[in-house]
Amino acid sequence: MVDPRSRPITIGVAGGTGSGKTTVAEAILSRVGFEHIAFLQHDAYYFDQGHLPREERARVNYDHPDTLDNDLLIEHVKSLQAWQAVEVPIYDFTTHTRTAETRSVEPQPVILIEGILIFAIRDLQRLMDVKIYVDTDADLRFLRRLQRDIAERGRTMDSVISQYLSTVRPMHLEFVEPSKRNADVIIPEGGFNEVAMDMVVARIQALIAEPVRPRQPS
Repeated sequence: MVDPRSRPITIGVAGGTGSGKTTVAEAILSRVGFEHIAFLQHDAYYFDQGHLPREERARVNYDHPDTLDNDLLIEHVKSLQAWQAVEVPIYDFTTHTRTAETRSVEPQPVILIEGILIFAIRDLQRLMDVKIYVDTDADLRFLRRLQRDIAERGRTMDSVISQYLSTVRPMHLEFVEPSKRNADVIIPEGGFNEVAMDMVVARIQALIAEPVRPRQPS
């Protein structure tokens, strides 16, 4: 068992939009055990855009790191690493605003952070012990995003395509793709890569069984 006095293991899962990083995170959660993991999604930390008219909210570049409250996420990771609970924002993607409610996350032996840009934020990725990048072809990623945004976020096909060409693809090339070099492990095909997932889960389970020393700054 993990010594409660040791620092929790912090794992990041990144990759481009529609890469399958959420599938990888969910596989880790189910196979390692939800009861062992404090799960944080970077998407929950978008700044509230309620001060803008609805038309302007849709024009915000949500694929740029500055649209996310990275300082709050870093604060929450450090709190969980110190075995303190946190209140995570709940973001409404249909209105681009934060709701009045929050989600309580209790400290656990493993902290799992998932998001497109988490390896592009130096102060955040330096807190991670294991960094996993999910690598998937661009055409497949686009199709997955198109399906998700129409089904789950109430977008039209034209708006998804316009956003992809104007911000998603340029920001992927500027921030996400270069951040791949910060990864410790690169998984092609995401959660469908059973061999890679077996190795990742086995490594996490091994880490849980031993105390973790803080990573030295790079």
